[in-house]
Amino acid sequence: MKQVVAALILNQGKILICQRTRHQSMPLKWEFPGGKIEPGEAEDAALRRELDEELGIQATIGHKLTTIRHTYGNGGQVELHFFVVEHFAGEIQNRIFRDVRWVSREQMVDYDFLEADVALVRDIAAGKLTLTGPAPRTRR
Repeated sequence: MKQVVAALILNQGKILICQRTRHQSMPLKWEFPGGKIEPGEAEDAALRRELDEELGIQATIGHKLTTIRHTYGNGGQVELHFFVVEHFAGEIQNRIFRDVRWVSREQMVDYDFLEADVALVRDIAAGKLTLTGPAPRTRR
């Protein structure tokens, strides 16, 4: 089973989504940025590396939102680990995708996402999952 990390990058109430190119497997489908975990690599380290490679940002990896296991029709299996990213340094650069867009959670259902992401997208759009972390505590 392929181990994959993905980021739900948040900025001003919007989420970054990315469209695969025509030359990738599952062409022109939308997804969240991320990629394969290398052998011996921690999930958060893999996601930081992938976000730097794909988007040119240095991300602070937040809480793990969920893990999804999915089997595609061709028998390929993937275990996706989704993390929230609320803070990053640098400007988003589209280094590998056909397109990248900031969309509201409600707008996400209008995009043709990878099969493994569809249930998560619906849950986020419906407000069933809280993406933002708890408010920082203040000392008195």
